[in-house]
Amino acid sequence: MTSLKTALFTLGCGAAVLSLAACDISDPLLRGGQYELTHVNHANLVAMAANPADLVRGTGESVTPGNTSTTAVDRLYNGKVKRLPQATLSGVGGGGAAAGE
Repeated sequence: MTSLKTALFTLGCGAAVLSLAACDISDPLLRGGQYELTHVNHANLVAMAANPADLVRGTGESVTPGNTSTTAVDRLYNGKVKRLPQATLSGVGGGGAAAGE
């Protein structure tokens, strides 16, 4: 009988703890009386924009490297890719003889 009482007491305490834990709102953004950051990012962007109309619709570039890019892609598709120059190691600071000498 005591083990049943102990089990019921433990179960009752557990239920009480769980029900009280649900009362606490631990998320600081949901708690009342806290500093709320509403639309702060938008306000900062508006303050930094040189031309506020750019926030509604962006502007394009007047000069683009499109011609250079399309030429390289055309060479790739047509199998006329330019070879890279052969890279060799510099003799500067080589120091010492080879292991086999």
